[in-house]
Amino acid sequence: MVAVNRRARHDYQIVETLEVGICLLGSEVKSLREGRISFQDAYAEVKDGELWLVGAEIAEYVFAHQLNHPPKRRRKLLAHRSEIQRLEAKTRERGMTLVPLELYFSKGKAKILLGVARGRQQYDHREEARQRDRARDLAEQLAHMRKAVKPRM
Repeated sequence: MVAVNRRARHDYQIVETLEVGICLLGSEVKSLREGRISFQDAYAEVKDGELWLVGAEIAEYVFAHQLNHPPKRRRKLLAHRSEIQRLEAKTRERGMTLVPLELYFSKGKAKILLGVARGRQQYDHREEARQRDRARDLAEQLAHMRKAVKPRM
């Protein structure tokens, strides 16, 4: 695991996920292996039948000198044509977008976990917090009941 976009899971309700590949330059791969990526303001878009990652910043690799890459360039994402068309149809729906959730290496290849997401409103955040509190309270009550019922030896 190289990077996780924790903010995406907070700001969006993830409807579906998809693993895609990413086209990178050599200096970008070296920089990623050092964990130097920022997903702040990053999203994916379908343009002309191709999938692109926009706004992700991969810091320059210190030892690349003049062969370095531009940190905020658009990067092509690799997926099957049918998957790209399906994602394009989903993002046309009102309020849906593609956000990068994780970046990791799998068998030496850089992969991105994309999420089809719907933006959350403030009341959605409060409801999620209430559900989390209820689950925590229930777990505490169950633990207390188990402790009280436990036979002594």
